[in-house]
Amino acid sequence: MTSQPRDRRPNILMVLTDDHAAHAVGAYGSVVNETPHIDEIAQSGARLEHCYATNSLCAPSRASILTGTYSHVNGVRVLAEDIDSSQPTFVTQLREAGYRTAIVGKWHLGHGETDGVPHDPQGFDYWDVLVDQGEYLDPQLLSADGLRTEPGYATDVITNLALRWLEGLDGQAPWCLLVHHKAPHRPWTPHPDHADLFVEPVPVPSTFWDDYATRTASARRAAMRLAEGMNLEDLKATPPAGLSYEEAALWKYQRYMEDYLRCVHSVDLNVGRLTAWLRERGAHEDTLMVYSSDQGFFLGDHGWYDKRLMYEESIRMPFVLSWPRRVPAGTVLEGIVTNVDMAQTFLEAAGVEPHPRMQGRSFLPDLVGAPAAPPHEGFYYRYWENDDPNHKAPAHYGWRTDRYKLIYYYNDGMGLPGTSWQTYPPDWELYDLHDDPEELHNVYGDPAYAAVREELTVAMWRAQAELGDEPHPSQPVPDGV
Repeated sequence: MTSQPRDRRPNILMVLTDDHAAHAVGAYGSVVNETPHIDEIAQSGARLEHCYATNSLCAPSRASILTGTYSHVNGVRVLAEDIDSSQPTFVTQLREAGYRTAIVGKWHLGHGETDGVPHDPQGFDYWDVLVDQGEYLDPQLLSADGLRTEPGYATDVITNLALRWLEGLDGQAPWCLLVHHKAPHRPWTPHPDHADLFVEPVPVPSTFWDDYATRTASARRAAMRLAEGMNLEDLKATPPAGLSYEEAALWKYQRYMEDYLRCVHSVDLNVGRLTAWLRERGAHEDTLMVYSSDQGFFLGDHGWYDKRLMYEESIRMPFVLSWPRRVPAGTVLEGIVTNVDMAQTFLEAAGVEPHPRMQGRSFLPDLVGAPAAPPHEGFYYRYWENDDPNHKAPAHYGWRTDRYKLIYYYNDGMGLPGTSWQTYPPDWELYDLHDDPEELHNVYGDPAYAAVREELTVAMWRAQAELGDEPHPSQPVPDGV
């Protein structure tokens, strides 16, 4: 790749992982691991403290990142819905503006076509993606040339493909490269060379023994307790005989976290490879480099694994970026940002107009000290997949501000593909995140929060109207709208 003029539009390099919780990133204060190469991005640029997924599920979040729209707009509400990849994305907008574009790694938004609607990646000069969830060892990859198997460990293989594409570029046109890893998604298969890492006891979260005393029946029904949900494929070993329930829960937690953190370690090493490549070629200053995950993940928090629910560990995304030419080193952005905002942010960095259907707002001005629009007062969340056989998570939506979180469990699959027809009575939860950051005390029924409850209910209703989402028929129309 030839050198570039200093006033050029930035390259854009986005590394996206699957299920990497923010609290397993050093830059976010992790007490369970270190991630020096991911942290380096934050140190040389910015860390977003409150970045959230608007639908904490892999495929829907990825669709929102690409299209800059909510799930009800882009059509990927549940795992069983493939994307219409002909719709506008930030990548198609960049390509039309002269960017060279590529994606390698996890796609997870469907393949082939349905009734003429394409699902494979569109708008990319080059694409080479895992099939569905993909494999950790010797992964199968699909490209325009067909299906093949690549020997090696998936995280290394994906980075190799990314670097090979970059090495093949010439000329001075900017590029956009999406490097999407499978890791650290279940079943958490680590690199063979890392089998001896994290063998010391991993700290247990303070909420590990949460008894759900104030939570609704909807939350208690979720089948995500790692003490009960972890299987032999996850654990790769059988718990010792004679353990009590509590002892078995702690044993499973340690086994789970060992492999999860080993997978993260491989990701971090490969992030370092990408950063080193940029520095060696003098491209680091003029590259907007991003590290994020498609949502958060429960790491034994509240006794759970997985995501889906509108609690902080599930919906909070790590998001660090560097662009030395524009973003001051050590920047920390405190305002609320969502995955829907990312598309417009990338486009503004490139000087490209967003597509009119895109929602959210660019947060680039906040990072460079020139905010052009007020930050979000709150954000709207909706998890559509109801009562799935493996996790039993309830369909719900809610509204989160800097202090409060309101959740409405409507418990209805609404006939969506891959969702259950089993329904339950609606439930409400309300959390005061300043006084109860661990979300242990549902105060929805507390008279002291009556005014807050009504204010949030109205704000959520108005957000639904503004975004074009339809409230569930069971939701009462609040006073004041």
